[in-house]
Amino acid sequence: MLWSLIKILLFVAAIAGLTYGAGYLMESEGGVMITVAGVEYTLGPLQAVIALVALVASCWVLFKLASLLVAVLRFLNGDDTAISRYFDRNREKKGYQALSDGLLALASGEGRVAMEKARKAERFLQKPELTNLLTAQAAEMSGDSHKATEVYKKLLADDSTRFVGVRGLMKQQLVEGNTDKALKLAETAFALKPRHVETQDTLLKLQAEDGDWKGARETLGAKLRYGSVPRDVHRRRDAVLALSEARDIVDEDASVEMREKAIEANKLSPDLIPAAVMAAKGYIEQGKGRAATKLLRKAWSVQPHPDLAAAFAAIEPEETPAKRVIRFRNLIKGDESHAEAMMLMAELQIAAKDFPAARRALGDLYESDPTTRSLTIMAAIERGEGADDAVVKGWLAKALTAPRGPQWVCDNCHHIHTEWTPVCGNCNAFDTLTWTAPPASDVMSATGVEMLPLIVGALEDKSDEADDEDLIDAEVVEAEQTPEDDTPEVQPGYVEK
Repeated sequence: MLWSLIKILLFVAAIAGLTYGAGYLMESEGGVMITVAGVEYTLGPLQAVIALVALVASCWVLFKLASLLVAVLRFLNGDDTAISRYFDRNREKKGYQALSDGLLALASGEGRVAMEKARKAERFLQKPELTNLLTAQAAEMSGDSHKATEVYKKLLADDSTRFVGVRGLMKQQLVEGNTDKALKLAETAFALKPRHVETQDTLLKLQAEDGDWKGARETLGAKLRYGSVPRDVHRRRDAVLALSEARDIVDEDASVEMREKAIEANKLSPDLIPAAVMAAKGYIEQGKGRAATKLLRKAWSVQPHPDLAAAFAAIEPEETPAKRVIRFRNLIKGDESHAEAMMLMAELQIAAKDFPAARRALGDLYESDPTTRSLTIMAAIERGEGADDAVVKGWLAKALTAPRGPQWVCDNCHHIHTEWTPVCGNCNAFDTLTWTAPPASDVMSATGVEMLPLIVGALEDKSDEADDEDLIDAEVVEAEQTPEDDTPEVQPGYVEK
């Protein structure tokens, strides 16, 4: 309404200006004298202006007639479309101008304006392969998903625009959460343009979410062939996919294939902890303890981890605690100062009932890096050395409120997982889990409080007069009976006796 009023006011102002100018010229003196073939023509100011406008218009008409004459001559010379191109030239100019305006409106976020320009461009150009995409994207921006879907389906009819149509429909299905349909469309788009990086990434992500590890490995191989992923990244992700495939085979109870896939994953990426653990278990089942030892030592040198220690303990399940301490020294050789190695050796010494050695192995870790696990180990040492119950309970109280230590954390969304998975359960990102200590965590550690039931059980047996305020929260710890020698028999979560 306001724009209509403005246009009316501008029209009235223009008419008034022209009227004023014409009156001024009529009242002005002087003029223009033109001599043609000895004849003089004198024009007043207004007449001179009118003659100038007529001259410009005549020149424009002559130019158009000359262009038409050239088109006719070309037609007579055998160019069958010369005349039609001449008449269509102005239409095309308007159409391309509308298309350009539509693209600018789309970039500016004006969806409805872009749709209007797209309709105008289609009317002038009659080239749907150019205007349909603009119409579809403008409809999406305007919230008209039905119109966008209709236009994307039209794009499927033309070979030159089929990929664009499939990609547009795929993105719509992703927005709506229809991952099954999106996966099929992504496969079609990948078949049409296997070099397209965005399509490769989308297909790989959807295949990983769907658990199609074999298909995902093929897609990852295509990314390597077409140069869209570095070779080292490819090896790492291929290892993750091989490991995931092995985990699925475990569920299907196909142990031979599981071992082969797990060993393949470990060879592709020796620092992938879950792959090392699964490959080691495969070697142990085959009776190849030496191969499992070599594999685990290599993985430990890259990243010490409780799961690696558990797999290392499983190589000799019947050995005594004292022999286990000696054997594990070979595992941690070169990494004795690592926090995981210090806690591991302290737990092994506790299992062997050598509490002074456990204290020496733990060092000052409970002060420099206090975690639930290190403080719980300290409580076990104090209890084993005969300290007062108040001292032991003090360590336990600190353990319950201390950080949980390293856990599997997603690098993308920082979500904490209790176990490693190839795809983050929170943001669905692929291969983003890292074993690290989060800034803050409310998640209980898988290995940090296994000893609490044993220790607290011993305390409760020793003190029959403890009231409710002195008891540890039953949701965190459970009471167990103390052995006959009144020494807590503490077993870490990943060390088997």
